[in-house]
Amino acid sequence: MPYLIAVTLLWAFSFSLIGEYLAGQVDSYFAVLTRILLACLLFLPLLRPGRVPRGVTAGLLGIGALQFGVTYICLYLSFELLTVPEVLLFTIFTPLYIALLDNALRRQFSIGPVVATLLAVLGAGIIRYDGISDAYMKGFLLLQLANLAFAAGQVGYAHLILHNRVSSRQQWENFGLFFIGALLVALPAWLLLGNHERMPTTSLHWGVLGWLGLVASGLGFFFWNRGATQVDAGTLGIMNNALIPAGLLVNLLIWNQQADLLRLAIGGGVIGLSLWLNARWNDWSARLRKSASADR
Repeated sequence: MPYLIAVTLLWAFSFSLIGEYLAGQVDSYFAVLTRILLACLLFLPLLRPGRVPRGVTAGLLGIGALQFGVTYICLYLSFELLTVPEVLLFTIFTPLYIALLDNALRRQFSIGPVVATLLAVLGAGIIRYDGISDAYMKGFLLLQLANLAFAAGQVGYAHLILHNRVSSRQQWENFGLFFIGALLVALPAWLLLGNHERMPTTSLHWGVLGWLGLVASGLGFFFWNRGATQVDAGTLGIMNNALIPAGLLVNLLIWNQQADLLRLAIGGGVIGLSLWLNARWNDWSARLRKSASADR
């Protein structure tokens, strides 16, 4: 849990830094690629291929491609279509995806997360009830893809590390593979889709990218995933949502961004209700099954 709390505070600033200093100014694909390359500088010197447990190499490459490559390309693109508070609020779906994916890997299924997700969509609609533009919908869908990829990476990493009994030292030594996997997605994406005319032009751009690459990405992703192996899926999902109020607080207080607080409160309340429903669904289902068995 301490790892997750520390990274939550770290990442709370990252959302605003992206929205305030990079979105619309620096090509999204290049920004993601730069973050990955800088993170590689931290972990590739530690890589010991001969000490990687069998089956872990491919898993880490795939997890990195999803959790960093796909997630952050979609995230950066969504910043060009949504405000920082909207991006933060719509990451609230991630815990539901975590629950579904974890249940799938454990070969279980509950309809509760599906119902809760639909309720969360209603909350998202309340936040923008005055009209939904094409840009808003595109940003929303991009962010859901980012959320799903991020959730898959977290759940996949926890299951991979625990199933293969990878030690703490081996996690340090192997994590460079995570960023190599992300690079396999980000580099072709930039070469094929990037706008090479929207490169960083100021020292501020490069400074923000440096912070995001070395600290928020390099150290942040390692310690977040390390924390994911030490908690259950429910706690992991809750900590994903802890980023939302933390990020909103940073954006509203430090950058003094304007927001319709009433609308955010009502929509956020409905989304919070969806999380409450999701958390109690299994207990309610167990009581119904017990009651049905007693009536027979």
